[in-house]
Amino acid sequence: MRSIARFCFVERILLQLRVVSDLKCLSRAYGTAASSALLLLDDDHVFDNSPAVVPVDVSGDVNVQKSVGRKRRNRRSRIHRKHVLSPVVVRVFKSLNWEAARQLKFSRTKKKYGFFRSIDAFRMVVNVFALAGMDMEVYALLRDIVWYYNKSNWDAFDLFSILLDSPKDAARSAVVFDFLIKVFAANSMLEHALDVFVQAKETGLELSIRSCNFLLKCLAEANRREFLWSLFEEMKSTGPAPNVYTYTIMLNFYCEGNFGEADIDELLEEMERNGETPTVVTYSTYIYGLCRVGNVERALDFVQRLISTNGLVNVYCFNAIIQGLCIKGKLYGALKVLEGMKSCGISPDVYTYSILIHGFCKHGDVENGLDLIEEMKCSNIEPSLVSYSSFIHGVCKKRRSDISLGIFRDLGAAGYKYDQTAYSILIKGFCMQEDLDSAVKLMEEMVGNNLAPDPSTFESLIRGFCKTGPLVNALELFNMMLKDGILPTIATCNVIIDVHCREGRMEEALKLMNEMQTQGNANLFTYGAVINGLCKEGKSERALELLPSMLKRNVLPSVVIFSTLIDGFAKQSNSRKALMLYRRMFKIGVTPDVVAYTICINIFCRRGRMCEACNLFKKMIENGMEPDKISYTSVIAGFCRNGDMKTASALFNEMKQRDILLTVVTYTSLIFGYCKLNRFDMADMLMGEMKRNGITPDVVTYKILFAEHRRRGNCDRALEMLNEMKKGILPDHMSNMMLE
Repeated sequence: MRSIARFCFVERILLQLRVVSDLKCLSRAYGTAASSALLLLDDDHVFDNSPAVVPVDVSGDVNVQKSVGRKRRNRRSRIHRKHVLSPVVVRVFKSLNWEAARQLKFSRTKKKYGFFRSIDAFRMVVNVFALAGMDMEVYALLRDIVWYYNKSNWDAFDLFSILLDSPKDAARSAVVFDFLIKVFAANSMLEHALDVFVQAKETGLELSIRSCNFLLKCLAEANRREFLWSLFEEMKSTGPAPNVYTYTIMLNFYCEGNFGEADIDELLEEMERNGETPTVVTYSTYIYGLCRVGNVERALDFVQRLISTNGLVNVYCFNAIIQGLCIKGKLYGALKVLEGMKSCGISPDVYTYSILIHGFCKHGDVENGLDLIEEMKCSNIEPSLVSYSSFIHGVCKKRRSDISLGIFRDLGAAGYKYDQTAYSILIKGFCMQEDLDSAVKLMEEMVGNNLAPDPSTFESLIRGFCKTGPLVNALELFNMMLKDGILPTIATCNVIIDVHCREGRMEEALKLMNEMQTQGNANLFTYGAVINGLCKEGKSERALELLPSMLKRNVLPSVVIFSTLIDGFAKQSNSRKALMLYRRMFKIGVTPDVVAYTICINIFCRRGRMCEACNLFKKMIENGMEPDKISYTSVIAGFCRNGDMKTASALFNEMKQRDILLTVVTYTSLIFGYCKLNRFDMADMLMGEMKRNGITPDVVTYKILFAEHRRRGNCDRALEMLNEMKKGILPDHMSNMMLE
């Protein structure tokens, strides 16, 4: 009952499509029945090909009649004009000659003789060819009709009723509709193919399992899960009964990650219950499915059971397990499986070794990769370029692109034809080593060999130039991509946006971001780079305007973006807006991190609101976050500015206990606080401790001590500070002014 209900759901969808079709049909009046009757007349009457009959180009089906007398006088000539296609049809019927049928090109025929006569002739030819077993010819003629319908934007849902040979003897049209399903499915007209299936069932036609399997396969490839499942259930319920190929198609779909492991098992068990014996393809598909969902161990057990019961096992079964183990990083387990398959008399193929070589080299074990290549050669298996490319990639990851290039050249000398992947691996390797000259030369060679660099190749070079410079080269490569019609990856666009932002070209960055938004490609990194660039330029308001755009495109702002905006407004002394953004984070479900808390704590500290700063500091700890050196220093500096040195010292000691790195800013804040209270003894003690801990005082530290000693009239001590500063630190403009 459930299967029928689910398939009815499909029928309702198709029915809605057919209702539109039927409404269109009301504006057309088919003369199919009358045409069929005339075509069934004897040859002498209907297929008269005498010179007296002059073919007339009739594009429509309505003949204007001016009088009753002229009707009778022109009746015979109208019959001949109506059946001007008849000679060709007769030749096709008598000879069953495909060359003769090729004259019936539907587009030309319709243009010359009108739609109704053309489709009527095609219907008869298609049905006769079907009865004669001329399958390829039937497929070609139906494809021609469907192509014309699509080109003309006509409703192809009508074709079932048009091509039905005789409603009273519909069974003989079953072959035609088998092929119509295939034509529709092959052209991705899956709803049309399903409609033919439904109408065939309603008419009582027995469709073949092959056409239904083909439709099922096309639905699976298009990931039309609901239709696929409903068709499968209907086949089990009303026929044609699923066979081993049907179940294999479904297993393959299940194994592509569309269903869970339990569903895969249930399908295999159902297949065996229904008396269908799995083939080796079925088993290999099932094993692949188990490996895909990560249950490699169970797949291996299944293979071992098959071997022990003399079941069907081939190299593809073992390849799936080896690949599954390599993905999990169990490389030596994969090697054991290799040895196991050899002991079973199953010879590894080039794919087996390529999977293993890729696995070992991906994890940096190029030695085992090389051993496997040598083993291939000893087994008379010629390593493919894919095998060598994996090895080259492994060597490049070891930052030995020079060795990789030597292997690459040796392969060329041995007759291997370089491909795009091999070049891309090498180019990326040289970019990783910052040898961009070699990378550019390889790309030039690649183009010279008529191999177009793909977006990832450009991305490697662009990233390389962004890292080492000059940045203008990165921009030139990006423009080259656009000029050559190569669509940059999102990552490449983001790198270029970041370059523009770093160089202060915010208008160019915004322009590229807008283009990415139009294409729906802007992601979190895109917005983050632009917002950061705008905030650095003091344009926090403009950066804030991007938040609604992000939310509109379902890109949730991250805590980093909120922290950047909060910091931007804080630096512009707009603490009100900064704290408003902090509160908004919670409303949209973003949890602040240590950086966000620290920025807000610093805002409160600078405004002297130490109670709120401490509450936020405690809240951060309560939420499971460890304050860092910046968090502590912000709070310490706030208490020092307020003259609360007791609390500041307590926090300073807490930092020491937690082994949090003390910085020059931490010490300078405390020195400033003690100097304000005229506690120069504590300031000098901290200065000495600072030096003993290997922390060099900066110009701000010396400036504070110099100013305070001078303010108190202690000129000798002030000069001592100045001279000490000059030894290792160049006084800034303000220090020189204070000295005057």
